[in-house]
Amino acid sequence: MKNKLFYLFISSLMMLQLIIAQSKTGTTIGQFLLIEPSGKISAMGNAGVATYDEALSSYYNPAALGYIASSSVQFSHNAWYADITNDYFAASFHVTDMSSLALSISTLNSGEIAVRTVEQPMGTGEQYIVSDYSIGIGYGQKITDRFSAGIQISYVQESIWHSALSVFSINFGTLYKITGDGLLLGASISNFGARGKYNGRDLRIRYDFDATRNGDNSSLPAEFITDEFSLPIIFRVGFSYPVKLDESNELHFVADAFHPSDNSESVSFGGEYKFMNTFALRAGYQHLFQIDSELGLTLGGGILWDIANYVIHIDYSSNGHKRLGNTQRMTVGMEF
Repeated sequence: MKNKLFYLFISSLMMLQLIIAQSKTGTTIGQFLLIEPSGKISAMGNAGVATYDEALSSYYNPAALGYIASSSVQFSHNAWYADITNDYFAASFHVTDMSSLALSISTLNSGEIAVRTVEQPMGTGEQYIVSDYSIGIGYGQKITDRFSAGIQISYVQESIWHSALSVFSINFGTLYKITGDGLLLGASISNFGARGKYNGRDLRIRYDFDATRNGDNSSLPAEFITDEFSLPIIFRVGFSYPVKLDESNELHFVADAFHPSDNSESVSFGGEYKFMNTFALRAGYQHLFQIDSELGLTLGGGILWDIANYVIHIDYSSNGHKRLGNTQRMTVGMEF
């Protein structure tokens, strides 16, 4: 018991060291990569760096793939702000008793938006779409019976009408089982990659080199050169701890600390109550201590069916936002 308290105390100190910083919101590309996909983990404050019991766990920490005991597929739908939709597909394939491969696909779509200009503020009659996607492949391996490591490589593309950027990113992490009864410590770095900039025909313009002169070519072909920006790198560290009350009742506590490259540090935490390994209720709080945070309380639940050799589970979460209302996530998955 003393060892457990010691490790929890050290983890808490690591989290508390990350609560004061300057916000750099809006300085990175690939913001859709920060939308957490799991209906289960998002209901517990999006604290998932030390969890491993679903394919979507690899989003938070690729090292989770070393602990996943079966193959699984999951699909998550997220109703974001202003009719924006975010969908996420993940599949993990059990390679050996100590390793798994994973495939993930994430998409974001704004729907059609009216083109407006200074001259035509009510719209030109044209429509444009913002669409982003990433495709990743990951691998996780148990190094020992208590320690695993994992990596994921992704191709990321953002498109706005006829202009786009694309970059590669790498996620990697570790997961360590501290005690035999399930106390886990996890750490990961996400979205580490090259800088990217927009290119495309929307940046091409006609330019008058000298507007004060007459008789020269006042419609020269030209192109805007955009700056390069980096992806939103996130360092996560956290723990999870299950508490089995009896054969039918179980509690699960999680907490993560975040050190992002484009925002201030924060701490998220949450918990789950599970009954008969079938029904679950979850709650949490997201990004405590973050400067000007718009996030807060998270709630949700889930249900699990064991049918023959397949396990079907459905998870739902509602995440509170101060000004823009709640966002809803629904995740459906199957283990085999």
